[in-house]
Amino acid sequence: HPLTYREEGMAMTIVEGTRPVTGGVDTHLDVHVAAALDPVGGLLGVESFAASAAGYRELLRWMSSFGPVARVGVEGTGAYGAGLSRYLHRNGVEVIEVDRANRQARRQAGKSAPADAVEAARAAQSGRARGLAKTRDGNVEAIRALLVTKRSARNVRIKTLTQIRHLSFTGPDELRERLRGLSPMMLAREAAALRPRATCEPVVYATKLSVQTLGRRVLALDEEAERIDVVLAELVAKTAPSLLALHGVGVDGAASLLVAAGDNPERLRSEAAWAHLCGVSPIEASSGKVTRHRLNRGGDRQANSALWRIVMVRMVSHLPTRAYVERRTKEGRSKLEIMRMLKRYVAR
Repeated sequence: HPLTYREEGMAMTIVEGTRPVTGGVDTHLDVHVAAALDPVGGLLGVESFAASAAGYRELLRWMSSFGPVARVGVEGTGAYGAGLSRYLHRNGVEVIEVDRANRQARRQAGKSAPADAVEAARAAQSGRARGLAKTRDGNVEAIRALLVTKRSARNVRIKTLTQIRHLSFTGPDELRERLRGLSPMMLAREAAALRPRATCEPVVYATKLSVQTLGRRVLALDEEAERIDVVLAELVAKTAPSLLALHGVGVDGAASLLVAAGDNPERLRSEAAWAHLCGVSPIEASSGKVTRHRLNRGGDRQANSALWRIVMVRMVSHLPTRAYVERRTKEGRSKLEIMRMLKRYVAR
């Protein structure tokens, strides 16, 4: 069945279904824009599809009409493109994660969804984007969802406690004396136990009511975190028991490292690639006769933080690590330098 398409004003005819196709998708909240390229980079077509299960089926069917789909470059595989990525994975299509559009091409051609879709396809075809996308279809994706909620609860808890302290500092004297010098946990409990009375002065009543409400909010957040911790510990122990067995690795640290690796860690090409993903591999910054490396401040910052916590625990309670720190210190290394070496070692 011949198929005719146009590119740059020229009509061309190819034989449908005989040559592998490379796809590219620019993802959005409601609509995904897809492009298809032939083996030599020729544009076969651009089409829009709904960001839904039915739309995913239509998108893959449309790409397959040009030939067998070799790979698809998808922008936003961790956001708007997560559902599409999962669908393509389940159907045996290799999904390439495309981080950003080519800046030079964008300056020349402008910004549009079809242009971004074509650029995503070209990035996947040329190898400029070569990282396999996370499948996001197993225990690690469940762990990621729990971590998002737990971190949100922790951040809100910190802000709420700060608000309680501020209201107590600026509030009536009796309230300030009652809440003075309490630990965060005791502060929340004491605040929640307040009994504001409408018959009091307006300032006293309003302040006590506000502090009581904030205190109960903190206690509710603590209950949420406890429920999440139980489920999180079970999932991490089921997914990576050997990781938890390592000295200094707790549930939160293991969960952060698992989320960084994803449900398909085989996508990581080497141990060095994993270290680079965690931001613990030095980056070359040489120029001319000067050969040097600089600290990598990129990578997954949550995974980097988990490695930092593991190193801190080992420096305190792990005898081989303490001996290593002592030896490196005698060699003239600073504490920060030693910690960078240990983070790289832990990543390995």
